[in-house]
Amino acid sequence: MTTTVSAGSPSPVLPEADAATYAEWFACLAEPTRVRLLHAVATAPRGTTVGALAEILGISQSTCSHHVRKLADVGFLRVRKEGTATLVTINAACCVGLPHAADAVMGVLAPRPCCPDDVPADVEVRELREEDWAAVRRIYGEGIATGMATFETVVPSRASLDAKWLPGHRWVAEREGEVVGWAAATAVSAREVYAGVAETSVYVADGHQGRGIGKALIRKQVMAADEGGLWTLQTSIFPENRASVGLHHAAGFRTLGVRERIGRRDGVWRDTVFLERRSAVS
Repeated sequence: MTTTVSAGSPSPVLPEADAATYAEWFACLAEPTRVRLLHAVATAPRGTTVGALAEILGISQSTCSHHVRKLADVGFLRVRKEGTATLVTINAACCVGLPHAADAVMGVLAPRPCCPDDVPADVEVRELREEDWAAVRRIYGEGIATGMATFETVVPSRASLDAKWLPGHRWVAEREGEVVGWAAATAVSAREVYAGVAETSVYVADGHQGRGIGKALIRKQVMAADEGGLWTLQTSIFPENRASVGLHHAAGFRTLGVRERIGRRDGVWRDTVFLERRSAVS
Protein backbone atom coordinates (compact mmCIF):
# COMPACT_ATOMS: atom_id res chain seq x y z
CA MET A 1 0.00 0.00 0.00
CA THR A 2 1.26 3.47 -0.87
CA THR A 3 1.58 5.99 1.93
CA THR A 4 1.99 9.73 1.65
CA VAL A 5 5.40 11.11 2.58
CA SER A 6 5.70 14.82 3.22
CA ALA A 7 8.69 16.85 2.15
CA GLY A 8 11.56 16.42 4.55
CA SER A 9 10.36 13.05 5.89
CA PRO A 10 13.21 10.65 6.67
CA SER A 11 13.85 7.93 4.13
CA PRO A 12 12.55 4.51 5.21
CA VAL A 13 15.23 2.09 6.36
CA LEU A 14 15.26 -1.50 5.17
CA PRO A 15 14.69 -3.77 8.20
CA GLU A 16 17.83 -5.59 9.37
CA ALA A 17 16.21 -9.02 9.08
CA ASP A 18 15.20 -8.38 5.47
CA ALA A 19 18.64 -6.99 4.65
CA ALA A 20 20.28 -10.12 6.09
CA THR A 21 18.02 -12.41 4.08
CA TYR A 22 18.56 -10.52 0.84
CA ALA A 23 22.32 -10.40 1.40
CA GLU A 24 22.35 -14.18 1.77
CA TRP A 25 20.43 -14.54 -1.48
CA PHE A 26 22.66 -12.16 -3.39
CA ALA A 27 25.81 -13.74 -1.95
CA CYS A 28 24.65 -17.14 -3.14
CA LEU A 29 24.21 -15.73 -6.63
CA ALA A 30 27.65 -14.11 -6.67
CA GLU A 31 28.95 -17.27 -8.35
CA PRO A 32 28.23 -17.15 -12.12
CA THR A 33 27.89 -20.94 -12.36
CA ARG A 34 25.03 -20.81 -9.86
CA VAL A 35 23.29 -18.10 -11.84
CA ARG A 36 23.52 -20.25 -14.97
CA LEU A 37 22.38 -23.31 -13.03
CA LEU A 38 19.39 -21.49 -11.53
CA HIS A 39 18.42 -20.28 -14.99
CA ALA A 40 18.69 -23.80 -16.40
CA VAL A 41 16.37 -25.17 -13.73
CA ALA A 42 13.94 -22.25 -13.98
CA THR A 43 13.53 -22.85 -17.72
CA ALA A 44 12.89 -26.58 -17.28
CA PRO A 45 9.13 -26.71 -16.53
CA ARG A 46 9.17 -30.15 -14.90
CA GLY A 47 12.60 -29.88 -13.34
CA THR A 48 15.77 -31.68 -14.32
CA THR A 49 18.42 -33.94 -12.86
CA VAL A 50 21.86 -33.14 -11.50
CA GLY A 51 23.35 -35.25 -14.26
CA ALA A 52 21.53 -33.30 -16.97
CA LEU A 53 22.51 -30.00 -15.37
CA ALA A 54 26.17 -31.03 -15.21
CA GLU A 55 26.09 -31.86 -18.91
CA ILE A 56 24.35 -28.59 -19.84
CA LEU A 57 26.82 -26.49 -17.85
CA GLY A 58 29.91 -28.50 -18.75
CA ILE A 59 30.90 -29.21 -15.15
CA SER A 60 31.39 -32.36 -13.11
CA GLN A 61 28.46 -33.90 -11.26
CA SER A 62 30.16 -33.35 -7.91
CA THR A 63 30.62 -29.65 -8.68
CA CYS A 64 27.05 -29.44 -9.90
CA SER A 65 25.77 -31.13 -6.73
CA HIS A 66 27.71 -28.63 -4.61
CA HIS A 67 26.11 -25.64 -6.34
CA VAL A 68 22.66 -27.24 -6.23
CA ARG A 69 23.00 -27.68 -2.46
CA LYS A 70 24.01 -24.03 -2.01
CA LEU A 71 21.00 -22.87 -4.03
CA ALA A 72 18.71 -25.24 -2.15
CA ASP A 73 20.02 -24.03 1.22
CA VAL A 74 18.78 -20.48 0.57
CA GLY A 75 15.50 -21.72 -0.89
CA PHE A 76 15.96 -21.11 -4.61
CA LEU A 77 15.76 -24.81 -5.50
CA ARG A 78 13.88 -27.89 -4.37
CA VAL A 79 15.69 -31.24 -4.42
CA ARG A 80 14.23 -34.74 -4.14
CA LYS A 81 15.28 -38.26 -4.94
CA GLU A 82 13.57 -40.23 -7.70
CA GLY A 83 15.12 -43.67 -7.72
CA THR A 84 18.85 -43.22 -8.21
CA ALA A 85 18.46 -39.75 -9.72
CA THR A 86 18.30 -36.41 -7.93
CA LEU A 87 15.50 -34.28 -9.36
CA VAL A 88 15.96 -30.52 -9.11
CA THR A 89 13.04 -28.09 -9.45
CA ILE A 90 12.65 -24.38 -8.97
CA ASN A 91 11.08 -23.04 -5.79
CA ALA A 92 8.17 -21.10 -7.28
CA ALA A 93 8.23 -18.65 -4.37
CA CYS A 94 11.60 -17.29 -5.49
CA CYS A 95 10.03 -16.17 -8.78
CA VAL A 96 8.26 -13.54 -6.66
CA GLY A 97 10.68 -13.26 -3.75
CA LEU A 98 13.82 -12.47 -5.74
CA PRO A 99 12.30 -9.62 -7.82
CA HIS A 100 10.68 -8.31 -4.62
CA ALA A 101 14.08 -8.28 -2.91
CA ALA A 102 15.60 -6.28 -5.75
CA ASP A 103 12.69 -3.82 -5.67
CA ALA A 104 12.96 -3.43 -1.89
CA VAL A 105 16.71 -2.80 -1.96
CA MET A 106 16.45 -0.31 -4.83
CA GLY A 107 13.64 1.61 -3.14
CA VAL A 108 10.96 0.77 -5.69
CA LEU A 109 8.65 -0.28 -2.86
CA ALA A 110 9.39 2.78 -0.73
CA PRO A 111 6.53 5.17 0.14
CA ARG A 112 5.60 7.39 -2.78
CA PRO A 113 4.55 11.04 -2.84
CA CYS A 114 0.91 11.99 -3.27
CA CYS A 115 1.39 14.27 -6.23
CA PRO A 116 3.45 17.24 -7.46
CA ASP A 117 3.08 20.35 -5.30
CA ASP A 118 5.03 22.82 -7.44
CA VAL A 119 2.20 23.54 -9.86
CA PRO A 120 1.97 26.89 -11.67
CA ALA A 121 -0.37 29.47 -10.16
CA ASP A 122 -1.63 30.62 -13.56
CA VAL A 123 -3.08 27.23 -14.55
CA GLU A 124 -6.63 26.34 -13.52
CA VAL A 125 -7.68 22.70 -13.63
CA ARG A 126 -11.44 22.23 -13.77
CA GLU A 127 -14.03 19.71 -14.89
CA LEU A 128 -14.46 19.23 -18.63
CA ARG A 129 -17.45 21.11 -20.03
CA GLU A 130 -19.44 20.72 -23.25
CA GLU A 131 -17.64 23.60 -24.92
CA ASP A 132 -14.21 22.02 -24.23
CA TRP A 133 -14.60 18.98 -26.47
CA ALA A 134 -13.20 20.61 -29.62
CA ALA A 135 -10.03 21.68 -27.79
CA VAL A 136 -9.69 18.30 -26.09
CA ARG A 137 -9.88 16.44 -29.40
CA ARG A 138 -7.46 18.89 -31.02
CA ILE A 139 -4.92 18.32 -28.23
CA TYR A 140 -5.47 14.57 -28.56
CA GLY A 141 -4.63 14.87 -32.26
CA GLU A 142 -1.45 16.79 -31.46
CA GLY A 143 -0.39 13.97 -29.16
CA ILE A 144 -1.08 11.38 -31.85
CA ALA A 145 1.03 13.35 -34.33
CA THR A 146 4.11 13.12 -32.09
CA GLY A 147 4.11 9.32 -32.30
CA MET A 148 5.08 9.33 -28.60
CA ALA A 149 1.72 9.47 -26.85
CA THR A 150 -0.56 6.65 -27.96
CA PHE A 151 -1.12 3.70 -30.27
CA GLU A 152 -4.09 5.58 -31.72
CA THR A 153 -3.60 6.96 -35.21
CA VAL A 154 -6.96 8.73 -35.50
CA VAL A 155 -8.60 10.97 -32.92
CA PRO A 156 -11.49 9.07 -31.31
CA SER A 157 -14.93 10.59 -31.70
CA ARG A 158 -16.44 12.70 -28.97
CA ALA A 159 -19.13 10.05 -28.49
CA SER A 160 -16.61 7.27 -27.92
CA LEU A 161 -14.57 9.34 -25.46
CA ASP A 162 -17.71 10.47 -23.64
CA ALA A 163 -18.85 6.84 -23.35
CA LYS A 164 -15.61 5.49 -21.87
CA TRP A 165 -14.27 8.31 -19.70
CA LEU A 166 -15.44 8.07 -16.10
CA PRO A 167 -17.74 10.87 -14.92
CA GLY A 168 -16.05 12.94 -12.25
CA HIS A 169 -12.61 12.11 -13.62
CA ARG A 170 -12.44 14.34 -16.71
CA TRP A 171 -10.33 17.45 -16.36
CA VAL A 172 -9.02 20.28 -18.49
CA ALA A 173 -6.23 22.71 -17.76
CA GLU A 174 -6.96 26.32 -18.66
CA ARG A 175 -4.35 29.07 -18.95
CA GLU A 176 -5.24 32.65 -19.87
CA GLY A 177 -8.66 31.48 -21.02
CA GLU A 178 -7.30 28.75 -23.31
CA VAL A 179 -7.64 25.00 -22.80
CA VAL A 180 -4.04 23.76 -22.86
CA GLY A 181 -4.36 20.18 -21.63
CA TRP A 182 -6.66 17.46 -20.39
CA ALA A 183 -6.67 14.38 -18.21
CA ALA A 184 -9.14 11.52 -18.00
CA ALA A 185 -9.65 8.10 -16.44
CA THR A 186 -11.23 5.02 -18.00
CA ALA A 187 -12.52 1.92 -16.22
CA VAL A 188 -10.34 -1.10 -16.97
CA SER A 189 -13.17 -3.62 -16.56
CA ALA A 190 -16.92 -3.88 -16.13
CA ARG A 191 -16.45 -6.45 -13.35
CA GLU A 192 -17.38 -5.17 -9.91
CA VAL A 193 -14.14 -6.42 -8.34
CA TYR A 194 -12.23 -3.93 -10.52
CA ALA A 195 -14.60 -1.02 -9.94
CA GLY A 196 -11.83 1.04 -8.36
CA VAL A 197 -9.22 0.43 -11.04
CA ALA A 198 -8.82 2.93 -13.86
CA GLU A 199 -6.47 3.65 -16.75
CA THR A 200 -5.37 7.26 -16.94
CA SER A 201 -4.31 9.66 -19.67
CA VAL A 202 -2.71 13.11 -19.51
CA TYR A 203 -2.21 15.30 -22.60
CA VAL A 204 -0.67 18.77 -22.89
CA ALA A 205 -1.20 21.00 -25.91
CA ASP A 206 1.56 21.49 -28.44
CA GLY A 207 3.77 24.41 -27.48
CA HIS A 208 2.75 24.34 -23.83
CA GLN A 209 4.98 21.52 -22.58
CA GLY A 210 7.45 22.28 -19.81
CA ARG A 211 5.24 24.86 -18.12
CA GLY A 212 3.88 22.69 -15.31
CA ILE A 213 0.55 21.99 -17.00
CA GLY A 214 1.05 18.24 -16.81
CA LYS A 215 1.87 18.56 -13.11
CA ALA A 216 -1.31 20.53 -12.45
CA LEU A 217 -3.41 17.99 -14.34
CA ILE A 218 -1.96 14.88 -12.74
CA ARG A 219 -2.18 16.44 -9.29
CA LYS A 220 -5.90 17.01 -9.77
CA GLN A 221 -6.30 13.57 -11.32
CA VAL A 222 -4.76 11.58 -8.47
CA MET A 223 -6.36 13.66 -5.71
CA ALA A 224 -9.78 13.24 -7.31
CA ALA A 225 -9.14 9.52 -7.73
CA ASP A 226 -8.33 9.17 -4.02
CA GLU A 227 -11.41 11.17 -3.03
CA GLY A 228 -13.60 9.31 -5.53
CA GLY A 229 -12.75 5.81 -4.36
CA LEU A 230 -10.43 4.74 -7.16
CA TRP A 231 -7.86 2.58 -5.41
CA THR A 232 -5.56 1.81 -8.35
CA LEU A 233 -4.56 3.95 -11.32
CA GLN A 234 -2.56 2.48 -14.16
CA THR A 235 -1.09 3.75 -17.38
CA SER A 236 1.16 2.64 -20.23
CA ILE A 237 3.78 4.98 -21.68
CA PHE A 238 6.24 4.57 -24.54
CA PRO A 239 9.76 4.23 -23.03
CA GLU A 240 11.00 7.11 -25.17
CA ASN A 241 8.54 9.46 -23.47
CA ARG A 242 10.78 9.97 -20.44
CA ALA A 243 9.11 13.22 -19.44
CA SER A 244 5.77 11.46 -19.02
CA VAL A 245 7.34 8.60 -17.06
CA GLY A 246 8.99 11.12 -14.73
CA LEU A 247 5.73 13.04 -14.32
CA HIS A 248 3.92 9.90 -13.24
CA HIS A 249 6.68 8.90 -10.83
CA ALA A 250 6.29 12.34 -9.20
CA ALA A 251 2.59 11.57 -8.71
CA GLY A 252 3.17 8.31 -6.85
CA PHE A 253 3.13 5.89 -9.78
CA ARG A 254 5.76 3.15 -9.81
CA THR A 255 7.06 1.24 -12.79
CA LEU A 256 5.92 -2.38 -12.73
CA GLY A 257 7.76 -3.40 -15.87
CA VAL A 258 8.22 -3.06 -19.60
CA ARG A 259 5.73 -4.79 -21.88
CA GLU A 260 7.82 -5.77 -24.87
CA ARG A 261 6.37 -5.55 -28.37
CA ILE A 262 2.91 -5.09 -26.89
CA GLY A 263 1.44 -3.45 -29.98
CA ARG A 264 2.18 -2.02 -33.40
CA ARG A 265 1.93 1.57 -34.54
CA ASP A 266 2.42 2.39 -38.19
CA GLY A 267 3.61 -1.19 -38.70
CA VAL A 268 6.33 -0.95 -36.03
CA TRP A 269 6.26 -3.04 -32.85
CA ARG A 270 6.50 -0.84 -29.76
CA ASP A 271 7.23 -1.45 -26.08
CA THR A 272 5.41 0.29 -23.26
CA VAL A 273 6.34 1.02 -19.66
CA PHE A 274 3.53 -0.13 -17.37
CA LEU A 275 3.03 2.06 -14.29
CA GLU A 276 0.64 1.81 -11.35
CA ARG A 277 -0.40 4.01 -8.46
CA ARG A 278 -2.08 2.57 -5.40
CA SER A 279 -4.20 4.94 -3.35
CA ALA A 280 -2.99 5.64 0.17
CA VAL A 281 -6.56 5.96 1.44
CA SER A 282 -7.90 2.54 0.45
